[in-house]
Amino acid sequence: MPELRKLANEYKTIPLKEVKHLLRSPIHEERLLSLFLLLHRYSKGDEPEKKRVYELYLKNTKFINNWDLVDSSAGHIVGAFLFDKSKKPLYDLVKANNLWKRRISIISTFYFIKRNQFSDTLKISKILLSDKEDLIHKAVGWMLREVGNRDMSVEENFLKKHYKNMPRTMLRYTIEKFPESKRQRYLKGKI
Repeated sequence: MPELRKLANEYKTIPLKEVKHLLRSPIHEERLLSLFLLLHRYSKGDEPEKKRVYELYLKNTKFINNWDLVDSSAGHIVGAFLFDKSKKPLYDLVKANNLWKRRISIISTFYFIKRNQFSDTLKISKILLSDKEDLIHKAVGWMLREVGNRDMSVEENFLKKHYKNMPRTMLRYTIEKFPESKRQRYLKGKI
């Protein structure tokens, strides 16, 4: 990954058309490079450029098809763009059959979490409680844990309502940093 970041920095001014070409590559590393290029464009861009990057991202989600591709980009592009706008696109993504779109939905909320806005993370997490995919369970657990890192009471209120219905992996990821005795109570259903 360090080599890809170095390349992205070196070629940060290549045309968006070329970035799109890389994003559609069958080679994973080229897609990751394209996302690093998009991250740079987004972070340095004005509002119209940010909108172009966001739209390109959402129009090409079928190529953002691995956990590392989603996790390294969704919050910084989709979450950042939607922070002060309607969150409807996240709720459209969370309903998708495609697991990567659902993961983009929850990981995008990391941007909100870092700014102490938790409501969309909690709503999307609740929607994903019945998801069958392990990679979704891990992502939701991770985001709930991040909520707890900033406000433990918000995380615990969510857990008290939903821990009995959470997939085991989701619960384990959520409570990973809890003291052992509290972790065991949640795992044994004795809260």
